[in-house]
Amino acid sequence: MKTPLRIILGSAWMGLLVVPFGGLKMAAYVALAVVAGSLVFNAIGIMGRRGTLSGIKSAAAGLDEFIHGFTAGPKKAAALVVIMAFLLTLPVFSNRYTLDLSTQTGIYIILALGLNIVVGQTGLLVFGYVAFYAVGAYTYAILSTAHGVGFWTVLPIAAIFAGIFGLLLGAPALRLRGDYLAIVTLGFGEITRIVLNNWDSVTGGPNGISGVKRPVLGFIGFQDLTHFYYLVLILLVLTVVFVRRLNDSRIGRAWIAIREDEVAAEAMGINTFALKLLAFSLGAMVAGLAGVFYVAKMGFVSPESFNFFESVIILCMIVLGGMGSIPGVILGAVALYVLPEALRDFQQYRMLVFGSALVVIMIFKPEGFIGTRRRGIETKHQENEPRTPVAV
Repeated sequence: MKTPLRIILGSAWMGLLVVPFGGLKMAAYVALAVVAGSLVFNAIGIMGRRGTLSGIKSAAAGLDEFIHGFTAGPKKAAALVVIMAFLLTLPVFSNRYTLDLSTQTGIYIILALGLNIVVGQTGLLVFGYVAFYAVGAYTYAILSTAHGVGFWTVLPIAAIFAGIFGLLLGAPALRLRGDYLAIVTLGFGEITRIVLNNWDSVTGGPNGISGVKRPVLGFIGFQDLTHFYYLVLILLVLTVVFVRRLNDSRIGRAWIAIREDEVAAEAMGINTFALKLLAFSLGAMVAGLAGVFYVAKMGFVSPESFNFFESVIILCMIVLGGMGSIPGVILGAVALYVLPEALRDFQQYRMLVFGSALVVIMIFKPEGFIGTRRRGIETKHQENEPRTPVAV
């Protein structure tokens, strides 16, 4: 537990470091934020010693059991019917802003489901996932504007092209593990953004590509937001079914074995490299499909849409929602995309609130909003296992 003197000195020191960059006013805000954060963590420590923290965690566990009743029990069918009825009728009673927000949220859910194959199921830490999103987006933008190829034709082409990029990156990178793999994928994401930003003759450089054709189905042209909302809803349902079937297959179980213990999985005869490469490629294909839809909706694409922060947000959606859990990933994506929009009136402080919420949730629900049963057992085992003292 930190003493009041240490809290004051630490906050003053942090504020002093901020003065050259943000001035006295910003330094005062930072110092107050450090004081508030220190008090919160001290309070958590006191609650832990008095048993209050375990009571809160027990309440969180009870909430988790209640949620699992709607995701894995007999109430699942009724919950799905209610959710689908709500989603199908949403355009009837919502305004344009809500519809656009819902459509963008659907795109991020698809991206999170694709990354969940790599991170949640297989246990590979990837930081450059947005690069495959960009590959799919620019594939449609270039083929549409330069060659007049339609949306429905480009969908499989972009998915295959993004999957090939996944294979090309995964073949050398998957020889690495852990932090080293994360660094390599991070570099790939930044290289992709820089290439898109500087290859003016093909990608349009910083100006991007405009005038991308909208989807056309027979005599119906997709121009209204309602059309794109239902289109992303169909694509989302298909993605959920695909990922669910994949997770329940022998391949999905092999991915779980690799995530739990790669050495043991390889000893049991699982071709770990081939299956990790398959997960990498399938995740990239899902991201490519999401990129095509994003460009079709916006009619424009530029490199600024595919920065490193996008990869971090998508990864946070999985960790926060529950790694390996499809309902958890969907809930995490909704929370992390809608919450910043809800805090838009507090522009200067919304990231502070956002980060604080993440810290609190990770303390009380480390397995995520709707973690799988397996992840919950693992988390409790890690918390309860005795710590071996390190010899000095």
